[in-house]
Amino acid sequence: MHEAIQLVAVLTCTLFTGAAIYINLVEHPARMGCSTELAATVWAPSYKRATVMQVTLALLSAAAGVFSWLTSGEVSWLVGALLIFSVIPFTLIAIMPTNKKLLDPNLGRASDATRALLQKWASLHAVRSVLSLAASIIFLISILSQ
Repeated sequence: MHEAIQLVAVLTCTLFTGAAIYINLVEHPARMGCSTELAATVWAPSYKRATVMQVTLALLSAAAGVFSWLTSGEVSWLVGALLIFSVIPFTLIAIMPTNKKLLDPNLGRASDATRALLQKWASLHAVRSVLSLAASIIFLISILSQ
């Protein structure tokens, strides 16, 4: 059971990381290669779909990491759990104001201000990618060092 929970922590964290990095390196740059209006228009449904998946993965990974720490006593599991969990409050505090502006129906989708918001969003989202990558590395080292 203990190993299965550790596997859940690693799997869900690395899935989150892969999705986050994909968004930063592939999806968002492709959007930004289009007109600002199109980029802002397709950002919204992408954001809404990714939110459900990423929140679920982050919560599962954090819970499995905490459980792994409690059952093994290895602090690295707690550190990884705290790192992957930190993407949630970071999103709520740092990214959500930008998200709300981008989702505002009165936003001029073709404006330079919108393009700046999309660029800011990408920079903020990159923090989530780095946090989740750090958590993934810690979890992988923890499971491989047993």
